Amino acid sequence: MLSRVANSIYWMSRYLERADNVARFINVNVHLTLDLGMEGNNTQWHPLVVTSGDEADFTKRYGKPTEKSVIRFLTFDEKNPNSILSCINYVRENARTVREAIPSDMWEKINELYHLVQRHSRKQRITNLQEFYTHIRLSTHLFTGFFEDIMSREEGWHFARVGKMIERADKTARFLDVKYFTLLPNPEYVDSPYDAVQWGAVLKSVNAFEMYRKQFHRLNYKDVAQFLIFDPLFPRSLMHCMQAAERSLRAICTSIELSSPAQAEMIKLQAMLAGTTIDTILTGGLHEFIDIFQFNLNVVDQAIYKSFFARA
Repeated sequence: MLSRVANSIYWMSRYLERADNVARFINVNVHLTLDLGMEGNNTQWHPLVVTSGDEADFTKRYGKPTEKSVIRFLTFDEKNPNSILSCINYVRENARTVREAIPSDMWEKINELYHLVQRHSRKQRITNLQEFYTHIRLSTHLFTGFFEDIMSREEGWHFARVGKMIERADKTARFLDVKYFTLLPNPEYVDSPYDAVQWGAVLKSVNAFEMYRKQFHRLNYKDVAQFLIFDPLFPRSLMHCMQAAERSLRAICTSIELSSPAQAEMIKLQAMLAGTTIDTILTGGLHEFIDIFQFNLNVVDQAIYKSFFARA
């Protein structure tokens, strides 16, 4: 497979996963403010900007976060490279350049999603977007169905899965970090109904609520962190994402008979997760642990670029 094609498939998958995560985060946050009776309270919206990693850009152009400004920034702001609008644009452009390498059903669904986002972005008002966010999520699920059911398990499929898993792990880690940092300094809320609603929203933001409740009877920060970091069977946990990405990297290296530093870095990251416990993490600081995890995730991403995409 050409480096150009592999690069486009990798980023097509990452940007689609990013758009799906942003849509879910916003939609869950809208329902959370209603559940807590906090309409008009903008404190619930600042963590979403922090999670995106674009807080400096947002503050420079919008000032203090409000519900409308955060939704505009994360959904339709064409100057924000991580908005849903920008992500879907990147997905379509990457897919267009590799149409011969992906099934036509996948291209048609991407094209349909692109035009849906373009139509909504031209609207003057940004209220009542719940149906729009639901459509984004359903479209990405349908795309995943095509990806799993009709695409051959060749290098292209594996590059797409690596991109998806790395992006998913990054967003799960970011959201857990921001919410943990926001909620934990308020001891008066610990084990309160407010605390349960907030941690329930964290789980819903990564589609983990029902699977979590099958294992744990109560909602608390320690069990939520344990589940989202270490559960090997839940497809959005850090552990599961790293295991899936490593398997695909191994398959790529075997196929092209190449020993890649990216695979070695991924194995190191898996070993870091496997060699610690939730008690050790919370004692040393969850924020510090996630900082180290994301730093090493970026090392893996750079190693993938140098190993596969920058090759002559």
